[in-house]
Amino acid sequence: MLKKISTQQLRVGMFIHEVCGSWMDHPFWRGSFKVSDARQIAQLSGVSEVIIDISKGLDVEDPRVEVVDDVEVGSGQDRAEPSPEADLDDAPAVQQCSLQQEVQRAGRVIAQSRAAMRSMFQDVRMGKAVDTEHCLPLVQEISDSVERNPGAIISLARLKTSDDYTFMHSVAVCALMVSLARQLHLSPEECREAGLAGLVHDIGKAMMPLEVLNKPGALTAEEFAIMKSHPEEGHKLLVEGKGVGPTALDVCLHHHEKVNGKGYPHGLKGDEISLFAKMGAVCDVYDAITSNRPYKAGWDPADSITKMAAWSKEGHFDERIFQAFVKSIGIYPTGSLVKLQSGRLAVVVEQGTTSLLNPVVKVFFSTKANQPITPELLDLSKSVDQIVSRESPSAWGFRNLDQLWMQA
Repeated sequence: MLKKISTQQLRVGMFIHEVCGSWMDHPFWRGSFKVSDARQIAQLSGVSEVIIDISKGLDVEDPRVEVVDDVEVGSGQDRAEPSPEADLDDAPAVQQCSLQQEVQRAGRVIAQSRAAMRSMFQDVRMGKAVDTEHCLPLVQEISDSVERNPGAIISLARLKTSDDYTFMHSVAVCALMVSLARQLHLSPEECREAGLAGLVHDIGKAMMPLEVLNKPGALTAEEFAIMKSHPEEGHKLLVEGKGVGPTALDVCLHHHEKVNGKGYPHGLKGDEISLFAKMGAVCDVYDAITSNRPYKAGWDPADSITKMAAWSKEGHFDERIFQAFVKSIGIYPTGSLVKLQSGRLAVVVEQGTTSLLNPVVKVFFSTKANQPITPELLDLSKSVDQIVSRESPSAWGFRNLDQLWMQA
């Protein structure tokens, strides 16, 4: 029997059948679970109501209930809202906005996503089955942010610490997959499938020994062999789970394949690798090399694109997919440090509307005077000043570039 109650009536031992309202109001990736700790109730402070299943957990202490259809609700309360994943195609169009306008909203999505993915990985380690249907609201929030302004959430997701890399890598790849799918003109449903595939592509890492997964140094041959098993381990988890479609299964198993046949686990090559798995390979590598890891600092975004272009020519990636990926995030992705013809240094804030070579930048340093200057936004599509080179932030000793592009 289901009852809709106020979160103030929740107590340890109750079984939550559904959390009412937006996924953004709570950090739980699952829509249903048994409350085992008072801290879980505290994490639902942004939610006013939940639906409990008294056949699976404790009943509410307040006996005053009103029967509405097959769901009992507290007196005077409205009926439960539709599931967040329902009627996604009927949702109103998302309004596009500037990066600065989206950064704050994307930051909230990132924070909630981090908590949700941490919970998912912990559940898997405890032997609980993966239910990807409960991931759909998360994917939709990320997709909406990408549609409003892809640079915001993609760039923020890159700023993960080495401690939360495993969780946030999945969120970042989800955003990158959605952005790439839109660049490839895939349907809205395929874009969501791509996002979900990105979100769960590394779920097999939940089965890896923590001392290997979080090792702050190079892996031994034996340890690397263990890590290479994560695609197959993840595939098993998803097969045993609920609501997993073929796209997510395929990307999980094959995102480390290379078109030259030198990838793993099956050494597939060329057209043996699906479109979505090829997409996953590119997005996975980009986020991995631009992120801080336990054993190395992340590379500059623009420098990473240059390195990946060379790898693509060697057969690591499908060339068409890689070119579309570059178009989706830019030759100079948000956060890249560049030098202009004027001798000024600037950080890329947003992609240009007319050319990948002319992004919007924020100039902040004069190499001629060797000193900071008043930060100023500059649209290179409307300026005689142009980019002459990529620059290394570490070589210049800059540590605050992310603050520069995030601030208006």
